[in-house]
Amino acid sequence: MGGSPKGRLGGALVRIGLLTEGGYPYVDGEARLWCDRLVRGLGHHEFDIYALSRSRSQEDEGWVELPPQVRRVITAPLWTVEEEPRPLGRRARRRFKEYYGELAAAICAAGAPGEVLTADADVFADLSEADRFGSALYGLAELAREEGSLAHALRSEAAVGALERACRAPGALRAARTARVPELLAVAAQMERTLRPLSLDWYMDDGLGSVDLCHATSAGPTVLPGLLARHFRGVPLLVTEYGVQLRAHYLASATVSAPERALLAAFHGRLAAETYRQAAVITPGNLHARRWQERCGADRAKLRIVYPGLAEARFADLDGTADRADPHTLVWVGRVEPAKDLPSLLHSLTQIRDAEPRARLRVIGAPADGPEGARHLAHCEALAAQLFPDEAAVSFEELGGPEEPGLAEAYTAGAVVVLSSAVEGFPVSLVEAMFCGRPTVSTDVGAVTEVIGGTGLVVPAGDPGALAQACVALLRDPERCARLGAAARERALELFTVEQNVAAFDAIYLDILAHSPVRQGALDTVGGPRPFTVPAEAYVPGSWTTPPERPTRHAHVPSWAKSEPVAAGKGAAR
Repeated sequence: MGGSPKGRLGGALVRIGLLTEGGYPYVDGEARLWCDRLVRGLGHHEFDIYALSRSRSQEDEGWVELPPQVRRVITAPLWTVEEEPRPLGRRARRRFKEYYGELAAAICAAGAPGEVLTADADVFADLSEADRFGSALYGLAELAREEGSLAHALRSEAAVGALERACRAPGALRAARTARVPELLAVAAQMERTLRPLSLDWYMDDGLGSVDLCHATSAGPTVLPGLLARHFRGVPLLVTEYGVQLRAHYLASATVSAPERALLAAFHGRLAAETYRQAAVITPGNLHARRWQERCGADRAKLRIVYPGLAEARFADLDGTADRADPHTLVWVGRVEPAKDLPSLLHSLTQIRDAEPRARLRVIGAPADGPEGARHLAHCEALAAQLFPDEAAVSFEELGGPEEPGLAEAYTAGAVVVLSSAVEGFPVSLVEAMFCGRPTVSTDVGAVTEVIGGTGLVVPAGDPGALAQACVALLRDPERCARLGAAARERALELFTVEQNVAAFDAIYLDILAHSPVRQGALDTVGGPRPFTVPAEAYVPGSWTTPPERPTRHAHVPSWAKSEPVAAGKGAAR
C-alpha cells in the first residue's frame, strides 16, 4: 500500500482521505449521519477529514464528537473568499487565459454532456473534448499552486470574455450562442464557486498525497481535491453519490434562462464525466443514480451500488404484526414541500372517502425551510379545508408532539404509509416505514420501485385516481397489509442497515488498494519496487508504533481557507 506509515494508529489497515461538503464533521449538514456511521464503523482504518463548509453558521455550530480513528480534520469555507484580489503577472495572465479558454471551449462544444443527456447518444462521442477539459482543469490547479487563489481571476473580465468567445465559436452549443453578458457573468460566478477548491493545496505530499485513497462523499466541488491528488500524486479515488450532483443542478436550473441553463449543464456534465473517468470505483446509492452516471459516461465496470444505511435500532422494538393504529388511517410523513406533491394526495383522498367514508389522512412533518416552505404548507392546509370543510378528514401535525414523539410512532400511527412525490431521489421515508413494518403506497419516481421491491404498491406520479385506488385496496384488506408490512421489514433489514453499508465500503477500500499500482514513494530510481518501503510494524499494534496524532483543524493557503486547531474528539462550537 502507498503512503507513509508516519502517524498511523496501531493496526490501522488503510488511511482514507474523506472529502465532504456541507456535512461531516459539522453538527449540521448533509450526509453527516452516514459519514459519521461509516467512520465509527471502521475503527480498524484511519481517517483524515477534508471538509468544505457552506456557511458561517455551520462553522459556528461546530463539529460532532470525533472517534479516535480520525487523525486530523482540515477545513475550508466554500461560501466566502476573504482575501484581497491579487493581480496576476503578465505570464500568469497569459497562462490563465489559455487554460480558461480551453475549459470554456470544451464546455461550449456541441455534444457536451449537458446537451446529449436528453438524447440516445454516447457522452464520450468526442474524447478529445473530455481530454481538453481535464487538461485545462489541471492546468488551472498548477497555476493556483504557483500564484495563490484564482477566485478573482475566475470571475474576471478575461474569464467572461473567454466564455463569450467560446459561445460564439463555430460548432458551439446551440442554446449558448445567444448568451448575453449578464448570463455569462452568472455562469462565470457559478463556475468559480465550484472550482474554488482548485486553489487549495490539500493534494500535496503532507495532505492527501500521504493517504492510501481518497473517498469523496459527493461529486462537484467536493471531489476536486481528490481529482488533483489522483492527477498529481497518483492517489486512487472513490466517489460516492447518494444524490447525483448533475441531476440536482438540472432541477435547480429550471428557472434560469436557456443559455445559462445550457452552459451550466455542460460545465457540470464535463466535471462529472472527468470525475467518473478518473475514479477507481463509483458507488451510486441506487439504480436510479447509476443510470444517471452511466449516461454521463461512467464505466459500468467501476459502478457498485451501495445502499444508504439507516439506524435500524430506532425501530427494533416495534412489532410489525401488532397494529396499534386505526385501520382506516393513512399516514404521510416528511417535509412539506412542492416536490412531495401533497395536493395530489389531498385530491385523491376525496375519492378514497367516497369508497371508504371512515378513511382519514394524518400529515406528520414540517414545512421546508424559509418563507416558501411556510407558504406551501399554508396552501396545503387551505386546500384540505376547502376539500373537507365539515369533516376531520385531514390533520396536520409535527413530529415531537405528545401523540407522535418520534419517527417510529409516526409511521405506526396509520394502517398504510403513503408517499405522493412528483420528484424523488432515494426515498428515505419509505425505508423508515419499511423498518416499521408498514405497507406502503408510493408514486413511481426516483428509486421508489427499487427500494420497495414488491413489498408495497406503486402507482404513476400525478395520478390521484390511481393513488386512491391503491390506498382503498389496502385499507380493505388488513391481511394483505400485514403480509406486505412483514415483507417490507425483512427487506429493509437485509438491504438498508448501517452494518451492510459499512461492510460494503470496507470491502471496497481494500479492493481498490489491491488493484491500485504501487505509488511513486514505493519505487526505486529505475521504477522497481523498493523493498521494505512500508515497515510491517506500521500495521501491527504495539508499543513500538507511532502514537496517534490528535485531530487538528487547519487548512493550507490561501488565507480564506485557514482556521484554528481544536482538541481531539471534541466539537468546535464557538
